[in-house]
Amino acid sequence: MNFIDLFAGAGGLSEGFIRAGYEPIAHVEADKAACLTLKTRVAYHYLRETNDLEKYHEYLKGEIDRETLYAYIPDHLMSSVINKTISSENNKEIFDSIDYLKEDREVDMIVGGPPCQAYSTTGRGALKHKKKDERKNLFIEYGKFLNYYKPKLFVFENVPGLKSSDGGIYYAAIKKYFKKLGYFIDERLLDARDFGVVQQRRRLIIIGWRKDVTFAYPEFDPVNKQHFRDDIFSDLPPLKPGEGHRWTKYSGESTDFLHQSSIRNGIDFTTLHVARPHNEKDLEIYKLAIQRLENGSRIKNCDIPESMRTQKNVEDFLDRFKVVDRLPHTMIAHIAKDGHHFIHPSPDQLRSISVREAARIQSFPDDFYFEGVKENQNRTAAFKQIGNAVPPLMAQSIAQRIFTIIGN
Repeated sequence: MNFIDLFAGAGGLSEGFIRAGYEPIAHVEADKAACLTLKTRVAYHYLRETNDLEKYHEYLKGEIDRETLYAYIPDHLMSSVINKTISSENNKEIFDSIDYLKEDREVDMIVGGPPCQAYSTTGRGALKHKKKDERKNLFIEYGKFLNYYKPKLFVFENVPGLKSSDGGIYYAAIKKYFKKLGYFIDERLLDARDFGVVQQRRRLIIIGWRKDVTFAYPEFDPVNKQHFRDDIFSDLPPLKPGEGHRWTKYSGESTDFLHQSSIRNGIDFTTLHVARPHNEKDLEIYKLAIQRLENGSRIKNCDIPESMRTQKNVEDFLDRFKVVDRLPHTMIAHIAKDGHHFIHPSPDQLRSISVREAARIQSFPDDFYFEGVKENQNRTAAFKQIGNAVPPLMAQSIAQRIFTIIGN
């Protein structure tokens, strides 16, 4: 099964589909840093298939630079990452690039989801003064790819808020539009937790299938949910604010979950266990938030003594300071701006979570390297990519079930 990944981000969906045996034709993404992440992962998969992963490990450790790594990879694979904004102005050029890449292969599937912030309840709050958000109409551009390639199936991922955004008019328009393009569609609100991801993360997953294809929306059996935060944090070295390195040895043994989920997948080090720096005022609030959680409650902004408070607003976004509990809450892209919503639970470390801890909450493997535009300057870019991603474990399970149904 061949697929195209639209609005690909860092490639969480692609990673899951590749693990399930699908073959990517192209990844289309507007963000330059995310495209570099995609290219680095393309390099990983190629070197894994050619039994030459030592070169990739050299890159992870900084022993070779990015340009040298990419030089090992065939040009057609590197050009499968298309750094273009999906739009009426660019689509013809994107189609031409994909047509060249796919040669005589059929496009079996299209996967992806337009930026979700415009539909999310958090995003709508942040954009309440913006009368029109052009991102809400990106589903039309997605549909142009369906109309051009006419894949057997597509997977459209977004936030649950899509169903209620603007009174549901966009949700209704999306369903009507996809049906007009010749697809039956069905959807479910799925929780990443049910797919083994150590996080509460509900997502709207719309699956469409061409009217000549025999298919029905898959049923998913929830996996064992007995894994929690400590199963993904316990083997990582302790950090203070601002500490961390490009790569680091583990400080403990792997847990059963880290092995089963392939988060730890055979190498003896991890990457990007890097924490952001914090000022003393924030750290005092972090300490208070951790104490509150240890006593069984969450701190609200209005609970913070006025002398300590860094945010004057005590009416909106009251849970701005939030400690990662035993079952982590939904990862969001705002973590790229500050770490207040993802405070590490240990008072001995007193910081927000590292890039690698965020990636593990999203189920990315430890050798998945998140790039910045400039090498070694990727912490903020990495947080943004991680917050926006589809957890690979969730994507893999969806891909496997689709393949089982379509293969029969």
